[in-house]
Amino acid sequence: MKKTLITLLLFVGLAASAQVTIEKTKNNNDLKLSALPYYSYGKGVGLTTPDSLFQFNIRFRMQNRMSYVESEGESTIDGQIRRLRLRFDGYVGDPKFLYAIQLSFAPGDVGQAHEGENVNIIRDAIVFYRPNKHWNIGFGQTKLPGNRQRINSSGALQLTDRTINNARFTIDRDFGFQVHNLNEYLDKFSYNFKGAISMGEGRNSTKEPDNGLAYTGKVELYPFGAFKNNGTFFEGDLKREDKPKVMVSGAYQFNNKARKTQGQLGNYLFEKRDMQSLLLDAMFKYDGWSFQTAYMQRTAKDPVTYNPDDITDFKYVFTGHGLDYQLSYLFPSDYELIGRFSTQKVHKDIETFTPNINQYSVGVTKYIWEHTFKAQMEVSMDDLNYYNGDSRQIWLVRFQVEIGI
Repeated sequence: MKKTLITLLLFVGLAASAQVTIEKTKNNNDLKLSALPYYSYGKGVGLTTPDSLFQFNIRFRMQNRMSYVESEGESTIDGQIRRLRLRFDGYVGDPKFLYAIQLSFAPGDVGQAHEGENVNIIRDAIVFYRPNKHWNIGFGQTKLPGNRQRINSSGALQLTDRTINNARFTIDRDFGFQVHNLNEYLDKFSYNFKGAISMGEGRNSTKEPDNGLAYTGKVELYPFGAFKNNGTFFEGDLKREDKPKVMVSGAYQFNNKARKTQGQLGNYLFEKRDMQSLLLDAMFKYDGWSFQTAYMQRTAKDPVTYNPDDITDFKYVFTGHGLDYQLSYLFPSDYELIGRFSTQKVHKDIETFTPNINQYSVGVTKYIWEHTFKAQMEVSMDDLNYYNGDSRQIWLVRFQVEIGI
């Protein structure tokens, strides 16, 4: 417990001791925060007081989609507002003290309401201290420095949703402290270090407190310099890099006494478990071409937990690993072709409960105003292989429109 308190005090001390210098730019309401890489084509709608002591910026975005799904001879059609979000950000008193809020309203975002649990409207609510361009220090709830696709906004994806591995192995949002050290330059080797100490329970948790925390660390390397216009924050080479650019990164998290089946996500376990996550990413962009790959892994000792009142009732930590590969080309007409392959292997301790999956996806995207206004068409096939030798395929055809400011 003493070690935990000392670590938290170090985070606070770092924030208090950092140098207070930042360049103020007039009419700039487009805040770039490394923990909040929301994609934006413009600057949203903003207000700044005449004395420049307060700034308020508002944005919205929505995703409307229709899906056709076929499995084992049965087909279904679904239409829904997949995401509907409001984002507010700005500063109070001085641009070095920033805030960011994001709220979600669509059923697919909020999730089902269960008795005794919170309605998950709040996605981000965090205050930042940004003394200069090299440091971001945050306190509150937002995304942890995990895998690249999860960190990026869902509005900055080339296909209509993230991969099956991201759905199972990501570490997602949490409440706590974050410190990011940023060293990005367009024309030379660059690097970022990011760390977080968080509750480990996921967003909007009000369960009784315990003495288990989550510890996350990440390193990002740019051998040939950073991408144009924060190009790691969105998929596809929309800026058409005139020189090859590469990003490689690695993140690790230890979640002590986690309550949920996927750490920050999932259903509640019957007993707490320690979990470890390893997340590796690589990205390449050049002249309209884009390639990215990711490896994700979660491990836990004794992942299966049982109901003490009914031994036939159990819940398990989703352990295993997965690989993603994604290749695309953006034509001068702003049409883009995308192909993606994902493979997911579950750990032997849970292989009798859930299948291994291979997913094959192809898509076409038409960018109207880059990622903020686009139309997407995707066809995917999930190949599920079960422990007993059974298998089945799920086909998906989806059309989606994203629009926002």
